[in-house]
Amino acid sequence: MVFERIVLWDIDHTLMDTRGVGRELSAQAFRRATGLEMREQAKIDGITEPVIFRETAKLHGLVTGRSDFERFAEALADAHIAHAAELRARGHALAGAATLLDRLADVPGVVQTVVSGNIRPVSEIKLATFGLDQHIVWEIGAYGDDADERPDLVRIAMRRATEHFGRTVSPADIVLLGDTPADVQAALAVNVPVIAVATGRSTEQDLRNAGASRVLPDLTDTEKTVEWITSAPRA
Repeated sequence: MVFERIVLWDIDHTLMDTRGVGRELSAQAFRRATGLEMREQAKIDGITEPVIFRETAKLHGLVTGRSDFERFAEALADAHIAHAAELRARGHALAGAATLLDRLADVPGVVQTVVSGNIRPVSEIKLATFGLDQHIVWEIGAYGDDADERPDLVRIAMRRATEHFGRTVSPADIVLLGDTPADVQAALAVNVPVIAVATGRSTEQDLRNAGASRVLPDLTDTEKTVEWITSAPRA
């Protein structure tokens, strides 16, 4: 496969919305991993799953390590598998997401993957549930179980893409799409071009304030988004 541009997709509130199911499944996994009911959850927007778990555990008086997170991650994946039908019924792909993924798949040289705070099994389940997984090259992506910090996930994806394609992948070869200031800041920290999408809790102005020069209200303008992706300048 030859690439000219690698698209790094965020998942939650960029491509899809779980409409509360995600939090419910996290609560189930938290109870299974710790034996405690999840009374409250730490901030989640733009944060990776290991950090969310660790900070949520602190809110419950717990100090956790990697083995605790691994138990939680296994329970979280199991919960998503068991409740995929509920996720499909209550959640939804965001407007324009499926059309844009399909359109990009037809653009020569464009490769799509995921950089998400979700662990990889949950990333796969979420996108498959809404039929958004058909064009994703999973092995060059990076996920919450790979690192705590989002800039590190971008770096991991670059390294994996370099190994996968057998030639150096530079920041200029990539564009990241996400809905939070954390997505924007992660891209800019690695000098990767970013397109911010105001489909989550952050406004267009919030995303511009974080450093995004290209901001979309949503993914419904397919051709404009494709043009921005394929012509994105170095950050």
